[in-house]
Amino acid sequence: MKLTPALLSLCCLFVLSSCGLFKPADPIGRNPQQPTRVARGSEDPNSWIRSDITTHAQELIGIPYKYGGNRPNEGFDCSGLVVYLYQGAGLDIARTSRDQAKQGKVINASEARPGDLVFYKKPGGSVFHVSVVVLSQPGELWVIHATSSRGVMREDILASSYWKPKMYQIRNVLR
Repeated sequence: MKLTPALLSLCCLFVLSSCGLFKPADPIGRNPQQPTRVARGSEDPNSWIRSDITTHAQELIGIPYKYGGNRPNEGFDCSGLVVYLYQGAGLDIARTSRDQAKQGKVINASEARPGDLVFYKKPGGSVFHVSVVVLSQPGELWVIHATSSRGVMREDILASSYWKPKMYQIRNVLR
């Protein structure tokens, strides 16, 4: 079959005009017509930040512990994980758990929201550990933290015989 210039032009016009009919799939599986994040509790102006912190924290589960570490490729210690998550959300926070425990406002466990920080200390001692709240519901307080024995992990600290007695305070540092 011989294509005439008019027929060839018509075919090219059809192909080029149809390019805008189909949108490519989003490479990470989002539907571009819908928001990527849903802000729950619209009374909290920090709900987007809380969502970013906790979503990113979930992605880091399994990274090994490293004393002084604050990057995924080198490992994390507890406060280094918090610094990394908060900096990723555009926020500055102190480097050590002891100094982080001086920031923000102390809140009750019933007020804890994703992104809040839980601090731990031994009786008569000073703060030695920090974790990030990812889920709070009656009887459960799920956190993500970097532990020396298991690296970055998710855990219900109210069900932990090790961590629960050492809970010192919960702080909202996003205010």
